[in-house]
Amino acid sequence: MRINEHPILGKQDKDAVTITYNGLNYEAYEGESIAAALLAHNIRILRYSEKCHEPRGIYCGIGHCYECRVMVDGERSVRACITNVKDGMHIRYQTGEFL
Repeated sequence: MRINEHPILGKQDKDAVTITYNGLNYEAYEGESIAAALLAHNIRILRYSEKCHEPRGIYCGIGHCYECRVMVDGERSVRACITNVKDGMHIRYQTGEFL
């Protein structure tokens, strides 16, 4: 589900990195957001709502709505849509309170 070649941006030659999401390893590319990397692997659920524990994922994609909050290396409420991946990053879906 990645765009590897774009008519305007050209070929997307970026170095691959490994991220872990909920204990499983996935390939990602330098410079892409956590949300984009997970979406490329068909992962759409990034957290569960506080009250009803309903699944949530990418909504606005620009950091305004906070629907894509995940835990990154133990830090809660990291917005997946505006945070770039790093090699060895450990990501988990988030449940519970906002912050």
